[in-house]
Amino acid sequence: MTPSLPGARRAAVISLTAGALMAVSALATPAQAATAPSISGKGGFVLNNATGATVYSKTADTRRQMASTTKIMTAAVVLSTKGVDLNRKVTVKQAYRDYVTKQGASTADLRTGDKVTVRQLLYGTMLPSGCDAAYALADTFGTGSTNAARTKSFIAKMNAKATELKLKNTKFDSFDGISQAGNNYTTPRDLAKIAQYAMKNSNFRAVVKATSYKSTAPTSTGGTRTYTWYNTNKLLGSYNGAIGIKTGTGTAAGPCLVFAATRGTKTLVGVVLNGSDRYKDAAKLLDYGFGSSTAKTMKLRSLPADAQRD
Repeated sequence: MTPSLPGARRAAVISLTAGALMAVSALATPAQAATAPSISGKGGFVLNNATGATVYSKTADTRRQMASTTKIMTAAVVLSTKGVDLNRKVTVKQAYRDYVTKQGASTADLRTGDKVTVRQLLYGTMLPSGCDAAYALADTFGTGSTNAARTKSFIAKMNAKATELKLKNTKFDSFDGISQAGNNYTTPRDLAKIAQYAMKNSNFRAVVKATSYKSTAPTSTGGTRTYTWYNTNKLLGSYNGAIGIKTGTGTAAGPCLVFAATRGTKTLVGVVLNGSDRYKDAAKLLDYGFGSSTAKTMKLRSLPADAQRD
C-alpha cells in the first residue's frame, strides 16, 4: 500500500507527473513512438525519398535475388538514355515471344510484327511485368549485331548505372530478373536506392502509378491492335497514397515488392524481399513511416482473371 501524502504534496506530484508525460508526448512523433513492425520478408528497407534517411531496416545489406524488381533498373536505364524518344517505334520480334514461352515468364503478350512505342514497352514491362517487353527494350537500347550481343550490352549498362549509384551489393546478369547463373542480386538498401533514383524521372513515376494502361499499335498487316495491361502491384488502389512501384516473384527470390507512397509532403520508398505477405508488410512499413494505422483495414485491389500475376 502506498503511504498517503499530504494533499498539497500529492497534488504537486500528480501535476509534475502529468507535466512530464505531456513533455514526452510533445517530443515524440507517432512514427518515433511506434515500435518497428515485424514483417514476413527476409529483408526490408524504407527510406525517406527527399532526404535518403533510413526509416526502417531489416537485414538491409544481405544480398538476395530480386526477380522482376530488376525491371526497375531496366526502365531507369532506358529513361536515362540521352535523347531518348518515347514515341520511337519498335517492331516486335518473334524472338521476344519465343523467349517468354521458353521461360514460362510473365508477358505483355506482344504480337510479332506489331509496331509499339518505347513508352508502350515501358508500360508493358512495368505493369504486367512483361519479360517480352523488357527483352524488346534491352534489344533496342543495347548495341551489337545480334539480339544476344545487344542484350548483353544493355545488361552492362544496368551494371554501369549500379556503379554510378555506388551500389556495392548489386549485380545484374539479366534484363528482367530471370537469372540462369544466380548472379542477379541486390540488397534491400541498394534496391531502395535504385527505386529512389528511378522515381526522379516523371515518366517513370507516371508508368508505375498506373493501375492499368490501354493503348493501340499498328499490326504488320495494316490493322490496329489494342493492348490492355493491369498493374500486378496490388498495393496501388489499396493503400492510401501508394504511387508504385514493382512486384517480383521467383523460385530463389520469393515474393518481392518495391513500393512507394506519398502523404502530404512526405514520400517513402521501400523494399520487401522474399516476403510471404509482401503487401501487408509494405502497408505496415509505410504506416510505421507515416505514423498511421491503416494496414489493419487495408483491402487489396483485385486483378481481372486474365491479368498477369507476378
